[in-house]
Amino acid sequence: MEREMISCELHDFVEVACMYGYQLKLILKSGETVEGKAIDILSADQRELLIIDSGEKQHIDLTSLTRMQVLTPNAKFSEVVF
Repeated sequence: MEREMISCELHDFVEVACMYGYQLKLILKSGETVEGKAIDILSADQRELLIIDSGEKQHIDLTSLTRMQVLTPNAKFSEVVF
């Protein structure tokens, strides 16, 4: 079974968000939204997970994202559609 992955270009946006600690609003394929500070990317069980701090640390599978909005003012980008 082939694992689902996001493109390198989209992955770069997630890395930049973590590097600068951007406040994000994530819209997931399930329709759920998650807001918090981007912390890091973790690889586990052949999946890549965004660690986001929304009062508690959550692990969000990068393949579950549909949209990432940056809430931090003057960020390098404002929105990414996956």
